[in-house]
Amino acid sequence: MSTPVTTAHRLVVKVGSSLVTNEGRGLDHAAVANWAAQIADLKRAGKEIVLVSSGAIAEGIKRLGWTARPSAMHELQAAAAVGQMGLVQAYETAFAKFGLQTAQVLLTHEDLADRRRYLNARSTLRTLIELDVIPIINENDTVTTDEIRFGDNDTLGALVTNLIEADVLLLLTDQQGLYTSDPRKDPAATLVRTARAGDPQLEAMAGGAGSALGRGGMLTKILAAKRAARSGASTVIASGREPNVLTRLAAGEALGSALVADAASLAARKQWLADHLQLAGRLQLDQGAVRALVSEGKSLLPIGVVAVDGEFERGEVVGCYDPAGREVARGLVNYGAAEAGRIIRRPSSEIETILGYVEEPELIHRDNLVLLG
Repeated sequence: MSTPVTTAHRLVVKVGSSLVTNEGRGLDHAAVANWAAQIADLKRAGKEIVLVSSGAIAEGIKRLGWTARPSAMHELQAAAAVGQMGLVQAYETAFAKFGLQTAQVLLTHEDLADRRRYLNARSTLRTLIELDVIPIINENDTVTTDEIRFGDNDTLGALVTNLIEADVLLLLTDQQGLYTSDPRKDPAATLVRTARAGDPQLEAMAGGAGSALGRGGMLTKILAAKRAARSGASTVIASGREPNVLTRLAAGEALGSALVADAASLAARKQWLADHLQLAGRLQLDQGAVRALVSEGKSLLPIGVVAVDGEFERGEVVGCYDPAGREVARGLVNYGAAEAGRIIRRPSSEIETILGYVEEPELIHRDNLVLLG
């Protein structure tokens, strides 16, 4: 048999807090050692592995003797700073037993939203992979605020998958996979063995948030799979409690839920645009403009925009929304919010008369625009 993991050459493996911290009771060193052993097996099989691991905040909470996860940002950042030490030390020790080197990589959304920093991060990760080092990635919780958070490591895993053009994103959780409904409430729920990543029905199946310890639920995993598919990567959601889950998946055993990418990979620059989590502003389009972008592959002209929202500058990433409020595209805008607000609903030939100058005839050129399915 074959699974997406079997044929994959480059894998991003994400393990959640509950799988490395004994449900919050400090780091589970036996579990960390087990992940290292399985990843060492995959490395011997010729696969390239990047590990995205939660657990720093949970470990920090334990080390600090706190009984509950705090809500204050400065306390969460302090817990992350303390816990990161133990998390990385545990992985380094575990992988060293197999002769494998590791590297810690801490990221924020700002690192990936800026084009230059995005390319630097990609270059660093690719170099580590070439050097046969296993990057261990986590969100940089010691400096992040809500405005620059990824929100959860499922999303971070998908962004890293796109960043390094991995073949498969493997999301390990405390669930068997995606069920047709919540198995804790519906005894008739069945496991979804395979589906198309991005299928809207999957989002309807996914429940709410998961444990109090972690931030992600099944919905975040479905959305992560949709995001990973934009670079042509399939996603497998499987139970990290399953013995030897990584090596069994690599051997072809059908475990968990495989969400297969069926779209062609976006070009690198457009992938960067699609991966933005925060947008500088919004452009509300009329139906004619939506048709021009989606069906005809054209640029966005001012005449097709009915409203501008947000305070953005020229060159920032803005979203384009259809009359129903759905984001259909995003791109790099050629005019700041104030100028854009003055030229919308007007033909491009009038831009110079209105503004006194012309940067470009388009609000967003099609080369700097990506469609969102």
